[in-house]
Amino acid sequence: MKVQNMSDPRIFADRMLSLGLARVSEQAAIAAAKLIGAGDEKAADQAAVDAMRTQLNLLDIKGVVVIGEGERDEAPMLYIGEEVGSGEGPAVDIALDPLEGTTLTAKDMPNALAVIAMGPRESMLHAPDVYMDKLAIGPGYETGVVSLDMTPTERIAALARAKGCRSQDLKICVLERPRHEALIAEIRETGANIRLITDGDVAGVIHCAEYAKTGIDMYMGAGGAPEGVLAAAALKCMGGQMMGRLLFRNDDERGRAKKAGITDLDKIYSRDEMVTQDVIFAATGVTDGSIVSGARRDGGFLETETILMRSKTGSVRRIIYRQNNQ
Repeated sequence: MKVQNMSDPRIFADRMLSLGLARVSEQAAIAAAKLIGAGDEKAADQAAVDAMRTQLNLLDIKGVVVIGEGERDEAPMLYIGEEVGSGEGPAVDIALDPLEGTTLTAKDMPNALAVIAMGPRESMLHAPDVYMDKLAIGPGYETGVVSLDMTPTERIAALARAKGCRSQDLKICVLERPRHEALIAEIRETGANIRLITDGDVAGVIHCAEYAKTGIDMYMGAGGAPEGVLAAAALKCMGGQMMGRLLFRNDDERGRAKKAGITDLDKIYSRDEMVTQDVIFAATGVTDGSIVSGARRDGGFLETETILMRSKTGSVRRIIYRQNNQ
């Protein structure tokens, strides 16, 4: 049996890189946390972006941002195609959202996160900045138990059968948007419960993988395609199923997809088609949430909680980090 030489700088040594990735999300969260409740979304986002870029450039990687901040919100960004890292070490793809939940941070609302995933080069779908219809469930179910081709009613009935419960016993997570009014109404007609979230659909999808902690059985609805790839990276580590189909509102968005190398505009992507190789994933809480605690001051210290995961081993670590807050 041939053993990989982990000292070879070309090898994606996920175990060695994982702690560095945790530092990246930690520092982005700490920078954003200083602006919790300040009412300035762009300033909080800029602080997270600057901190994340600085930390990424300390890593010995040849990194390329394949999922970055979108232009839709006219936010400062780590742009798609930006090269990060020292230029030494393995070639990697990076998917990130320095501050998922800019509004949540500005208003001091739950579930704002600093999020990042890393994998070998060409391991992640280069999703354009368009919407994606998403469907996700947690681990423990047969493949294909639910699908995007089913109606919401059919999905809920199928999942209830697989779980051995009533539709009324399920809880569905949906992003609260006008575009989801019909979806929400249909879910309510089945008797299933709904948890509406105002922002942060990466966290919404992750909720499905931690049912015991969150009580969420399924995620449905349209949100950003880049966030869909980030969520798929998390589920690849935690277990669970996810499907996504790109949604286009005009020819400009279709052109953006073709420029990203996407030829089948109607394709339904599975989790493992959005993230094709083993990855590492880190998310640090900015505000308190159901996945991780938010940044908080404790005497002269600032404390954060990070969830750090590796898909190769299925390991999930929770890291508490404290730094002097002077």
